[in-house]
Amino acid sequence: MTKQEAPGPMAGQAKQRIEKLKMLITKYRYHRLVLDKPIIEESVEDSLKKELFDLEQEFPDLVTPDSPTQRVAGKPLKKFEKFTHPQRMFSFNDAFSEEDMSDWEERLKRLDPRAAESGYYCELKIDGLAIELVYENGVLKIGATRGDGTIGENVTQNLKTVEAIPLSLDRKFTRGTLVVRGEVFLTKKEFEKTNKEQKKKGGAVYANPRNLAAGSIRQLDPKITAARRLDSYAYSLITDMGQKVHEDEHKILKELGFKTNPHNKYCKNLKEVQEFRDYWEKHRENLNYEIDGIVVILNDNKIFAKLGVVGKAPRAAIAYKFSPRESTTKVRDIIVSVGRTGVLTPVAVLEPVEIGGTTVSRATLHNEDEIRRLEVRIGDTVVVGRAGDVIPDVKKVLKELRTGKERIFHFPAKCPVCGGPVKRVEGEAAHKCINKNCPGIKRRAIYHFVSRGAMDIEEIGPKTIDQLIDAGLLKDTADFYLLKKEDLLNLERFAEKSAENAVNAVQSCKKIPLDRFIFALGIPHVGSETALDLARQFGTLEKLGKVKEEDLRKVRDIGGVVAKSIYEWFRTEYNQKLLKKFEKVGVRVLKQETSEKSSKLKGLTFVFTGSLDALTRERAEEMARENGGDVSSSVGKETDYVVAGEEPGSKYDRAKKLGVKILSEKDFLSMVK
Repeated sequence: MTKQEAPGPMAGQAKQRIEKLKMLITKYRYHRLVLDKPIIEESVEDSLKKELFDLEQEFPDLVTPDSPTQRVAGKPLKKFEKFTHPQRMFSFNDAFSEEDMSDWEERLKRLDPRAAESGYYCELKIDGLAIELVYENGVLKIGATRGDGTIGENVTQNLKTVEAIPLSLDRKFTRGTLVVRGEVFLTKKEFEKTNKEQKKKGGAVYANPRNLAAGSIRQLDPKITAARRLDSYAYSLITDMGQKVHEDEHKILKELGFKTNPHNKYCKNLKEVQEFRDYWEKHRENLNYEIDGIVVILNDNKIFAKLGVVGKAPRAAIAYKFSPRESTTKVRDIIVSVGRTGVLTPVAVLEPVEIGGTTVSRATLHNEDEIRRLEVRIGDTVVVGRAGDVIPDVKKVLKELRTGKERIFHFPAKCPVCGGPVKRVEGEAAHKCINKNCPGIKRRAIYHFVSRGAMDIEEIGPKTIDQLIDAGLLKDTADFYLLKKEDLLNLERFAEKSAENAVNAVQSCKKIPLDRFIFALGIPHVGSETALDLARQFGTLEKLGKVKEEDLRKVRDIGGVVAKSIYEWFRTEYNQKLLKKFEKVGVRVLKQETSEKSSKLKGLTFVFTGSLDALTRERAEEMARENGGDVSSSVGKETDYVVAGEEPGSKYDRAKKLGVKILSEKDFLSMVK
């Protein structure tokens, strides 16, 4: 993009946006760095900072000395003596994608064509506190925080309590001044321990390990710092000891007795850098400390120095962040979708943004009450978050960035699909279309029917279903079994072989276990676990269809609302006709047989989360039931074990919070073998 200069209409809009971004970032940074009381996720601040950086790159005339992109951190606290760093301590600009990294390398090559020849040194970006250590004649004299990069805080006595920091150096260096930089951090275990103690005392808990590490270093009493059991890695050698490349610095530091990170690695090109970054994004949960990305440093120290500094950061180093769990974007529109039970759900249409490794363009707003609580408007800048496989949702509206052009959203009085009346459910926040023949309701029910856990027909997805409905070939879920290859050949993206595979996939599902069929029917409030309980209790679809409402309440975990929903579903004329149609097209619902092979896990409830290695999630759950155990989809006080694979979601966090025992896949297999 060609850089633009003020003035001009575009520059005027950019200036207004830049001023608002600067004020908001400064506010967040002040709470995080000076007060140690963050009011928003740091990834959100990074996202805003990246937007500001990009705008300033496009409009360089609008860069001012007070911009957050031109300084390192907040002012030092007054309760410690000030310390002037021998050389300024810098921070890094951020990259969030392969494209950002490629652009960065191209900028370096334009300044020096040899820039990338020496390769890169990659370090894990620990979520801690940057420090500088000054040794005189081999003995630690001063330990300081970064502060504003030029002046920090003298916290020597507190840093002396950190066992990983040597009080005296190896005999190889006993004369003169040595300056080293590194990171002080808190392990996950110590973080949890401290917060647990804080709760017992009735004190405030810390938001993350970084804030706790910062708070610990800034304690006036070193005994409190010592009790926190901080850890530290050294990562930079400022004093010239003959190092030619950055990798040498780590080797020398280790020889001198400093603790260095064993996971840091030399990478010869950006391809290897990307592999390193992707590996640690996937495996960071295995570390005993928090990381939020990697730091990529041009390995050749001479070229590094030659390339110099721009604003607050050296040109030849960059922080390559992991995909954030939260980020900022704009709301382009708010639409309403109609679910399979008729519930209307407002959805924010977003400017696409990457969150958790996935590009997100839509986020749920849940219901009208949530829209009012957030005060979200069309055109707002919002914080969007996602955790694990949870649908992204809008977390917060950044009202400070409003321009006055935002539009208030009004919840529709009529169904956006069929135009029928919409009624708010009594005692709930949900609005429903009350037209049971609404195409929107039927369409969502059909999506659900072919989904994983139900009929699991991968060959036919929502787009194909939309085309089939629009063509009049699919009026209900039983119509799937009447489809012919020729029907599909008239649709987009279907050739002879793919059409044949889709029809065969449907026909192969004519025999279906009772629990999966109950779930596939899409009965309101009936998930896969409830469907299994019903199948085990009543054995056949015929018996379930005739059972009384009061008998349904006797089934495990089924209350009045769920019992009424099941009872009414089987007595609705439309559903009765649908079940008869299934019989007519040849669907056979199998009698539920007990799959229990042993009672090893009798009385124990399991929850599975994350990607397992040797088993699919479905097979693991089946093995738990085969051995007499129960499986739940949510973690509660009644949960006995949570089995966690790679990249576990919010269930893992809740288990830790409730003190539920967490097993690995290997632990679980040992229990059932």
